[in-house]
Amino acid sequence: MMTLCFESLLQDVKPKVIAWRRHIHAHPELSFQEQATADYIANELATFEHLELRRLTPNSVVAELRGAHPGPTYALRADIDALPIQEETDEPFCSTVPGVMHACGHDAHSAMLLGAAWVLSQCQSELHGSVRFIFQHAEELPPGGAQELVNLGVLDGVSQIFGLHVMPNYPTGEVGLKEGVFCASSDNFDIVIHGKGGHGSMPQLCIDPVVIGAEMVMALQTLVSRRLDPLRVPVLTVATFQGGESYNVIPERARLAGTLRTHDSGVRQQVPALMEQTIAGIASSYGAKHEIRWTPGYVNGDNHPDACAVARQVIANTLGQEALREIEHPLFGGEDFSSYQQVVPGCFLFIGSGNEAIGATYNVHHPRFKLDEEVLQIGVKLHVGFIRHLLINQD
Repeated sequence: MMTLCFESLLQDVKPKVIAWRRHIHAHPELSFQEQATADYIANELATFEHLELRRLTPNSVVAELRGAHPGPTYALRADIDALPIQEETDEPFCSTVPGVMHACGHDAHSAMLLGAAWVLSQCQSELHGSVRFIFQHAEELPPGGAQELVNLGVLDGVSQIFGLHVMPNYPTGEVGLKEGVFCASSDNFDIVIHGKGGHGSMPQLCIDPVVIGAEMVMALQTLVSRRLDPLRVPVLTVATFQGGESYNVIPERARLAGTLRTHDSGVRQQVPALMEQTIAGIASSYGAKHEIRWTPGYVNGDNHPDACAVARQVIANTLGQEALREIEHPLFGGEDFSSYQQVVPGCFLFIGSGNEAIGATYNVHHPRFKLDEEVLQIGVKLHVGFIRHLLINQD
């Protein structure tokens, strides 16, 4: 028999989780700047029993809960950074920082993991192994905080890792799982076109980088539609086109910038060479010069079958089999949880946070993004469920 009542602990922690989430939401910090957020999390964790705290970086927190009995170590991860977005919600706890907002639910992820740490720290005598709680900085900005923590040894000795992400596209109570590749690699590119400026009335004396850039934008789309296997098609987006500041001046240069998202590592390697070939040909045909700079982002997220099996069982035990949504196709969003999955088997789940009745319908990264706070308790239950399943003798 279990000597501690998990259901009672889960109920007791619910108001705490809401308070933690609202505080973090009201005080957002951008990637690689999360010092105050990390300090707040560390201060809360310091009040829990049996936790050993480490600060591998000033803007992240790692807490270790060593069970009373020997066994493996499992990791649970939450991200803590916000986005450069001006909040436009009517929440009473909305952002107090102009131009910065928790528009991706990382405040909720942090609070869920705090809740799980609070519950599990009171069950230390039941644990046959250890739990590592990772509060990670800079998920939103490559090269990302996950890789930095991996390089610092955050996964040393860890057998598996689990992570959660709120999903307003799913109603509260559903949990999405995609075994295998579940999200895309994400790389950014900058293209600078060097032309020859001049008066807008005499284009024949110029090399117009705006016209050249327009042709490049259209030509790049044919890479996806005509030069790659249609079963392995990436998403190639030119999101920025900058050139000139005057009505009648042809500029010296123009800049294109965008992102490449792929589910296939071979395509990820293939596209930059095809882009260089296409861009060089267009620039040369006009007598212009060009530069391309790539900023590598995150690799594909890949959910391991063994970790997925654990997640499916925990979802069924915790929420009921009907809560599980098997995702058919991987997402094209990026997620630096993938850096952990390069080192140890892991599973990343999407937990529904949508509720039309309260206006929780806007997608992540939207200034009116909000979530149904009932998802907080679900996240805590899943985190705790992973550890109960893996480290607590159920006999």
